[in-house]
Amino acid sequence: MAGKNVLVIDADAASLSYVSAALHKAGYQVLRAGSGREGLVAAWRDHPDVIVMDPVTADLKGEDFAVRLRSDARTSKTPLIALSSDPLHSRARACLDAGFKEYLVKTGEAIPVLVEMIGRLTGAPVSAAKDGGLLIVFLSAKGGTGTSSLCANIAMNVAVNQPEARIAVVDMVLPIGSIAEIVGYEGDQNLVMIAEMPSSEMTPDFFRKSLTEMSAWHFHLLAGSPDPESGNQLNVGKIGDIVHSLRLGYDFVFLDLGRSLSRISLPLIENADLVAMIVSTDLSTVTLTKTVWDYLKTKGLQASSVFTILNRAVGLEGLTKAEAEKIIGVDIKTAMPYLGGNFALANNQHQPITTKFPNDTASIVLKDTSRQMAELARHLRSL
Repeated sequence: MAGKNVLVIDADAASLSYVSAALHKAGYQVLRAGSGREGLVAAWRDHPDVIVMDPVTADLKGEDFAVRLRSDARTSKTPLIALSSDPLHSRARACLDAGFKEYLVKTGEAIPVLVEMIGRLTGAPVSAAKDGGLLIVFLSAKGGTGTSSLCANIAMNVAVNQPEARIAVVDMVLPIGSIAEIVGYEGDQNLVMIAEMPSSEMTPDFFRKSLTEMSAWHFHLLAGSPDPESGNQLNVGKIGDIVHSLRLGYDFVFLDLGRSLSRISLPLIENADLVAMIVSTDLSTVTLTKTVWDYLKTKGLQASSVFTILNRAVGLEGLTKAEAEKIIGVDIKTAMPYLGGNFALANNQHQPITTKFPNDTASIVLKDTSRQMAELARHLRSL
């Protein structure tokens, strides 16, 4: 964000000063204008990277400002965000049609969303700032390792251990989600649907009120794509806004990526407080995990922020913990005992394992693992 210039246009002097100060604090160089015409001159003269404007101006309507901005070669591609004092949907639609990229209504929660928007439009890393709740990302190098089940069950145990904490679980497994089936979610709301909303509506308060609370699991769920066709239509440009608002609205956000490692998931992995890497005991998965880990190291991920779990999802056969550690080159924090048919039975009945089989050794390990992960995530955030 260094060197990025933001032009703020607002006829209200107090609002202009407040927004400018907030963006300056976020690390941007801020230019100011107190009217639409003054802002137009500044835009053509100073070539800002982004323009933030309250379209409610007496001298030049925001819609007309956008049209004139777009018709001039000097500013035709400059991103324009409305930070508006007009909450009417009709006004938002008119501004977006005229050329505004986003329409954000002035509220107490608007500034964090605005900062995230500007970062996205100027090419800053997705969710680069570790603000708000702790983000714990689950991933694996190969399917069939039980990643989604572990994500849901560990999130549930963190919620039980910390009843005062607000917990959200997000299913980003593509092209089709998997956690809804595990926890018994039957609603229509899902990640693909939310990603079609205007960023201005994705406030922390919206997520706290609209996400379904899975009472048996003690967390709120944002379900994944309901089918492959929907998954292929996911508006990936909104993922940063979604995750950022969730972190502002919840104490913990558990994000299930499955075996996805892409331009979508990598920024989320890089900026997570803790990365849970799930490994099964077969040689092919362990070898693939080494490849993934070697790649993540080149992106700056530290071993201290990785919590590796060896999950005996399919049987007692396979590599030992020591053998897997030697191949991957990273310490394995937890080795889950084989659950036999209990894992599948609990999933099929949409129950947490520690609820269905409270005295099973695996349940005891899950509880301890959940406690360790929450403590480690907090410790890493404090560094």
